Amino acid sequence: MTLPGEGRRKAGGGSAPFGRDVVLAVGLVGICVGGLAVFLKTAAGAGAEVWVVPVAAAVVLAVGVALAKWSVSPVRRRSTTPGAPGPAAHGDPYPIEATAVRDVPAAGEVPDVGSSALDHAAADADGFEHTIAALCARDGCTPVEVVGGAGDLGADVIATTPDGLRVVVQCKHYADTHRVGSQDLQRFGGTCFAVHGADVAIVVTTSSYTAPALEYAAACGIVCVDGEALAAWTDSAAAPPWEADSRDAAARVSTA
Repeated sequence: MTLPGEGRRKAGGGSAPFGRDVVLAVGLVGICVGGLAVFLKTAAGAGAEVWVVPVAAAVVLAVGVALAKWSVSPVRRRSTTPGAPGPAAHGDPYPIEATAVRDVPAAGEVPDVGSSALDHAAADADGFEHTIAALCARDGCTPVEVVGGAGDLGADVIATTPDGLRVVVQCKHYADTHRVGSQDLQRFGGTCFAVHGADVAIVVTTSSYTAPALEYAAACGIVCVDGEALAAWTDSAAAPPWEADSRDAAARVSTA
């Protein structure tokens, strides 16, 4: 912020040194003239030759003019005010800011793959999802996440196979008499690929599937694993359902 009168003080800041220089120049010229007068008087009293007078006068005047010009030169009038702000130091044009290294999040806990964790017959609906997650982990998937719950949009388990495939699994813990119908498959088919980005979409049930459900699954590329195929997978008698051979076999799963 500029205070009143500050601009006027800055504008006239060099007048005082300039005035002192003028006075100094006039004083030097006066000294030279006085010295010349004394010299002429002395020379006249001593009877010196006439040609000495103009030469001496010219020398004295030349010296006086040189001194006067030097005293009022712009170099001497340049402001040398102490404490005046000098040019700002050049900072680093590309300042480097300290960057904190983020801690790498720890990998998710690997599901228990013990025999009790794989026993889907003894599990309830919630435990069944963890049983399927344990099977995925046993067969090399990592990470494996149980994501089932309200708002899961059909995904109960999401895993990544050793080959890097993203597997999305829906778990149906049903009684033997309760088959998985076409509507169940259609709801899952609407989200498994488009929403969850599945490379392999799998529906696993403890029961079986209706014929329309299997037809829809075959048309959409959804792998269906029934109770019999699940038992074989659990006993390692069949390959994991995300492998190509298992997918072909699952497409021919019995509806009985």
